[in-house]
Amino acid sequence: MKHITTVLKKFTDFNGRASRAEFWTFSLFNIILSYGITLGLGAILGQVIASILNLIVSLVLLLPGIAVAIRRMHDVNKSGWYVLIPIYGLILALTAGDKFVNEYGPDPYSDGSPVFDFENQNQPK
Repeated sequence: MKHITTVLKKFTDFNGRASRAEFWTFSLFNIILSYGITLGLGAILGQVIASILNLIVSLVLLLPGIAVAIRRMHDVNKSGWYVLIPIYGLILALTAGDKFVNEYGPDPYSDGSPVFDFENQNQPK
């Protein structure tokens, strides 16, 4: 939940860096919300109303999604314009970010504490 609120708070911030966890958590949130509206409310209110509501929610979350994608590109030390290259942008979104300060700012995990356990694999215990 922390990553989703971070993205929504920084919805117009195209500077800085976003971790893989932040980017993919927000992407998963978008997918679940979209399917939830389409299937859940579609069965209750009808497909037309659910589609209109889904369109409104998608438009509201468009700018935060673009901002977090650009910050994700900055984490791998690339320009935000790389988001526009479909396959390469996906590869960069899957790539681990720089572990040091790059031209876009400090490492999102600069305090050394990973957010998820799977990110703690290479760190001593």
